[in-house]
Amino acid sequence: MRPAPVCGPAVPPVKLGVVVPCYRQERFLPRTVAAIERALAAHEWRGALVLAAPASEPLPALSPRWTVISPPVTRPLTPGAARMLGFAACAGDWVLFPDADVEIESTWAAAAIATAERMPALGGVGGRIEEWCLDRGRERPGSHDMYRVGESERAVGYLATLAFYRRDALIAAGGYEPRLNSEEDFELGMRLTRIGLELRSLGMRAARHWSGPRPSFSELGRRWQSGLCFGQGQVLRLYLGRPGFGTLLRRQGLYIAALAMWLPVAAGLAAFIAGGDSRPLRASLVIPLFAAALMSVRKRSLRLGVLSLLTWTQLGMGLVVGLFRVPAGAPEPAREARC
Repeated sequence: MRPAPVCGPAVPPVKLGVVVPCYRQERFLPRTVAAIERALAAHEWRGALVLAAPASEPLPALSPRWTVISPPVTRPLTPGAARMLGFAACAGDWVLFPDADVEIESTWAAAAIATAERMPALGGVGGRIEEWCLDRGRERPGSHDMYRVGESERAVGYLATLAFYRRDALIAAGGYEPRLNSEEDFELGMRLTRIGLELRSLGMRAARHWSGPRPSFSELGRRWQSGLCFGQGQVLRLYLGRPGFGTLLRRQGLYIAALAMWLPVAAGLAAFIAGGDSRPLRASLVIPLFAAALMSVRKRSLRLGVLSLLTWTQLGMGLVVGLFRVPAGAPEPAREARC
């Protein structure tokens, strides 16, 4: 008679929470909610939908698993503040953070949960994000790999747009920084890495990220109006004199270079206004025109080339504004779920 197989202790199933922060992305929410319901159908989970700003369109039908949080605010919540509000309101050993315009893949969700069960000491799990645009009612693909994480499983420095975090890890790191209008994902990744927690990207498509056409003039206006372009300066202000400042400064190098590119133009314009000499102004325009031409060739579109240059410039200007627009007060610490 063969001996009975010896089995190890059963691994308890991962308890899940889901937090979806929404800043006027209601038109994409039906895709987002349906994908979550489909991907987690075989699991026990609770979700929190956090309206970081007043809804501009009706919300989709939600199952009883969801709690809608609509705090009375005089201005929109930052991405970090909205996520931490949802984090405190939903339970789960692991918490999924998809943005409101993200359609997660069921195969990735299953692999991420299996990874969490197999490697419980991980800080978080992510994957490759595909960009898709809705342009005049037509769907078209954008970037194949928005964050360039690649097609193989590996450790990464941060998770953005879609993240699956171990609750204890997020609490240990202090949670998302609520004083940042953007850059909160990268900044959190720095803190998680600093305390020795690994973030892992799985070698597969994790989700599709939906948006309007980008870059576009409407997108430039939205990013300025919502304050999303101020985070680059806010994070530098918070890290001034602290470890990590150099890393953050290098990360913003392109936007700082864009600002530097326009300084001779401003000086040439001032010289022309003061003395009528247009030669310094004409000479200073060579670099911006060359950059626009180079991007137009690369994008195969004059419009997209110019918009790319304007995007860099806007983010550089937002960096300067953000240096002086950091909300006051220390961040609220990460908390356990209330339910």
